Amino acid sequence: MADISATGAHSTVRQPSSLALSFAYAMRELRGGLRGFAIFLACIALGVASIAGVNALAQSMAGGLANEGRTILGGDVQLELIQREVTPEERAFLNAQGAEMMTIADLRGMARTADEQSQTIVEIKAVDDLYPMVSELIYVDGDGIKSAAVHLALQEDDGTFGLLAEGTLAARLGVEIGETIRLGEHAFQLRGIIEREPDRLSSGFGFGPRAMISADGLVASELVQPGSLVEWEYTLAFAEPLDQAGLDAFEASANDAHPDAGWRIRDRTEASPRLTGAINQFAQFLTLVGLTALVVGGVGVANAVRAFVEAKRKVIATFKSLGAAGPFVFRVQFFQVMAIAVFGIVIGLVVGALVPWAVQLLFGDFLPVPLDTRLYPDALGLAALYGVLVALAFALWPLGTVRDVPATALFRDIGGNSRRFPRWIYLVGAAAAMIGLGVVAFLVSDSRFIAAIYLAAAGASFVILRLVGWAVMAIAKRSPRPKSTAAKLALDNIHRPGALTPSVILSLGLGLTLLVALALIDANLRRQLTDSIPDVAPSFFFLDIQNSQIDGFKDLIAEEAPTATLESVPMLRGRLISLQGIPAGEFEAPPEAAWVLQGDRGITYEAEAPEGTELTEGEWWPADYAGEPLVSFIDEEGKQLGLELGDLLTVNVLGREITARIANFRAVEWQSLEINFAMVFSPNALAGAPHAHLATVTYESEADDATELALLRTVTAAFPGITSVRISDALDEVNALVEDLALAVRGAASVTLIASTLVLAGALAAGHRHRLYDAVILKTLGATRGRILGAFLLEYALLGLAAAIFGLAAGSFAAFAVLEYVMTAGFTFLPSVAFGAVGIALLLTVGLGLIGTWQILGQKPAPVLRNL
Repeated sequence: MADISATGAHSTVRQPSSLALSFAYAMRELRGGLRGFAIFLACIALGVASIAGVNALAQSMAGGLANEGRTILGGDVQLELIQREVTPEERAFLNAQGAEMMTIADLRGMARTADEQSQTIVEIKAVDDLYPMVSELIYVDGDGIKSAAVHLALQEDDGTFGLLAEGTLAARLGVEIGETIRLGEHAFQLRGIIEREPDRLSSGFGFGPRAMISADGLVASELVQPGSLVEWEYTLAFAEPLDQAGLDAFEASANDAHPDAGWRIRDRTEASPRLTGAINQFAQFLTLVGLTALVVGGVGVANAVRAFVEAKRKVIATFKSLGAAGPFVFRVQFFQVMAIAVFGIVIGLVVGALVPWAVQLLFGDFLPVPLDTRLYPDALGLAALYGVLVALAFALWPLGTVRDVPATALFRDIGGNSRRFPRWIYLVGAAAAMIGLGVVAFLVSDSRFIAAIYLAAAGASFVILRLVGWAVMAIAKRSPRPKSTAAKLALDNIHRPGALTPSVILSLGLGLTLLVALALIDANLRRQLTDSIPDVAPSFFFLDIQNSQIDGFKDLIAEEAPTATLESVPMLRGRLISLQGIPAGEFEAPPEAAWVLQGDRGITYEAEAPEGTELTEGEWWPADYAGEPLVSFIDEEGKQLGLELGDLLTVNVLGREITARIANFRAVEWQSLEINFAMVFSPNALAGAPHAHLATVTYESEADDATELALLRTVTAAFPGITSVRISDALDEVNALVEDLALAVRGAASVTLIASTLVLAGALAAGHRHRLYDAVILKTLGATRGRILGAFLLEYALLGLAAAIFGLAAGSFAAFAVLEYVMTAGFTFLPSVAFGAVGIALLLTVGLGLIGTWQILGQKPAPVLRNL
């Protein structure tokens, strides 16, 4: 060891502070293996793998969508119009682009059996002879043969048009291939079950299964009437696919040539914008969850490093006894710890990189598009950066304490150096790494607002949990001495030097906070969909009621449901073009109000304020108003958008731009399920515009299924063109989506809970030697195994209770903040959900403590006493 002496005679070998020498000694120390670092490796690898895997999977899904963009869209460019077809001038412009163009009409309708006894809502897709232009639709015919001959399947044969349907539709109606399904005024023959619809993703979420017919079949059904809610799609496929510059040039020329068309233009790079947005948002959420797991794992890193320093005290003492300087001792231990951290990061990166391949292999048949399975360096680089920063942030503090501890203290003090604070430079380094972690998380987030909330909450949780840990120790130290020996031992263990209290409460508290928050968010969202529905809510929504049908429809409802309340309003579709003179696409809207500017919105007009309308600002227009167009806007989203009374907004309705002035704001309770609109116009604003009506039917008392289904059959038979949406069926569809989302959220949250469990196990492992000494000495003095076990279990139960109380409070507050201010969904504290998480915490702590304690109690006293 002469070569590390600080006072050796030969200057050529006096290099105890050199990086190369300290690194060499660190690597030499690692030859003994990684014993004691299992928790360290697991914490780092788990967090890095979750972040790398989530981001790689999101990018592979986005890549898959981009690769299949032309197939999903059905071509290179698509122009969408609501409630109207293109004009001759617009069609001439599109035909002059030198591309094939197919036309599709999307609408909702009611499919019925031939005997009118069964019916269900369907998403109807009427296609022309060019469909599909760039891929194949595969269906199975009556002989069980797969085919792609869409035109032949849909054509008219002996006066009957064909229909292709998803298997769900056939199952709901109980029909087989070759039998009849009625749409509108025509009976279609079911000629095949759709197995693969290439452009299904571009249609977004629907409330019913697909029914595909021909354009001529749509005419025969008489479903399209003036004002019907039909989306017309015109898709162009160029012989030589345009690059992005060409696609942008086409969109600009289309808008310049027909500025008032009101069409929405998409190209193959945004074939499924809703799905792409959902993937990005969910990936961001899961990344934050993964970062939480990594940060929670950082506590495990700190525990492991403390245990490492404690185990190396003889080595450190030997170094310092031979004159090694403090910086040299620090660097030797630092290089070892970071080498192990890098090993854990590499493991996490390998696992994360393989996630897209694993998902494609295991779930490829269930995915909407094939994943673009390849390495994503940016996703892996981000995860590696997070891993390095977490390792530095949590390792520098315990490593820094070894520098200034004298060799004599290292030999004599079996408590180690856990009570000592490192020099300021190590504290600054740890703080800089933690700040860097927050800065990276903030900068890479798509939603800086959400990221800022997360970082603030995480930082506050760490500080508060540290304070809770110290408070528990202080209370245990100052509390009256109980008569029970087990209770005395438990309290002493909680506050003694080197106690597990801060680590256990920090790790378990963070995991519990996330568990309680996610559980309450999940339960509240479900409650919003079911329990929060008013006692008296509509049973049905009826759409596409024509002006010529509205009186007959009202008479039918009065006859068939005399105790029910019928409400109806005129309804059109419109798209916001500009607000305050700013184009909608350029308007900076907060996330919670952005939906108002996206896509088409249902709009209506009213001469007088509807019954129950609550104006929050402004006045309603007179019944005979005939001045400039006015509009009533929803209050909450209006304020979020920065709108004020007198501001102008422009809406495109049926290719006509209407500019109206905001006359008032009104409160809207969407949860009531009553007829509500974001915008209600004065009647003169929409004078002469063709429209249909929207109606609701509400029973005075809850109607049973038989009553509702009987009304549904009667209305559908009398008015085949009216679309009936049964609220209970719609909620079932939404609940199914929420269940899938909740399953993914629970899976992501489990990563953090696993990290918390690992950290807790690491904390218990770090205190194993102290527990062993305690148990042996107590057994030697005559303590029974049961008394020692009771003392340890009481200690773990008290720590678990303290962490559970914090997790309950912090998790509830986090759920409240997310639901109220991010999702604007409302919050209700649900004791059964929250206290269920508390029970899990106590079982977790006591269970792990029991496992560790049982192993300790089995040790023979003699070998331990000889080594004291």
